[in-house]
Amino acid sequence: MEALGFSMTVLAALLFVYVTVWFLLALARRDNSLADVAWGGGFVFLAAAALVLRGEVYPRSLLATALVTAWGVRLALHVAARNRGRGEDFRYAAWRRQWGRSWVWRSYLQVFLLQGVLLYVVALAVVRINLATPAGLTWLDLAGGLLWLKGFLWETVADWQLVRHSRNPATAGTLLDRGLWRYSRHPNYFGEALQWWGVWLLALSVPGEWWTVVSPLAITVLLLFVSGVPMLEHSLAERVPGYRDYQRRTSVFLPAPPRR
Repeated sequence: MEALGFSMTVLAALLFVYVTVWFLLALARRDNSLADVAWGGGFVFLAAAALVLRGEVYPRSLLATALVTAWGVRLALHVAARNRGRGEDFRYAAWRRQWGRSWVWRSYLQVFLLQGVLLYVVALAVVRINLATPAGLTWLDLAGGLLWLKGFLWETVADWQLVRHSRNPATAGTLLDRGLWRYSRHPNYFGEALQWWGVWLLALSVPGEWWTVVSPLAITVLLLFVSGVPMLEHSLAERVPGYRDYQRRTSVFLPAPPRR
């Protein structure tokens, strides 16, 4: 237990360095949107660091790391491509204006360090898998892998549909209510949460690690009630014609047939 506690402390310290480096890059570029790119990459970094600290790999840790790496790399690349040439995201730009002279230290504390804490909590499932005693795969690993795959495909397709819609001059700035967006106002967020529930099923195969359910719970709560849905809903309702009607007929998160 002492060795496990030491490893968790080392990972927290490494993550502190990771988010600080990204903050310095954002400070130099005056663009806190880099925090969104750092988010996905942070999970890859933490999962890999846990494997190195354990010094031993086994099928479940390799599987969990591969799943988290695929998710994190795809998300980081997607966000970087989306933000290229667009300047700072409207949410961070608004905070910069509100914070005035205190924007430097508040950016560090309220954007980067806070994100690091949240990242650490969400990553607990994969970290604990990678630090666990080696053991064989179970049916829970299969179920978790399949659930993760469904979420990965759901998020990837939803993001692709949104990019195609926003880059088409004929549809840019208009309501997207086709494809997966017909059944959920935030299908990409649904897919992201589903992937972490899949990773947790892998952690559930490790004796005593059921408590890492805080990992998928944390990302689900963040997406639904904190940094995901609430911020976007307010902005989209103000900017996109027909969005309020879309809100009335379409499920916010879980896919469901449109209401009449």
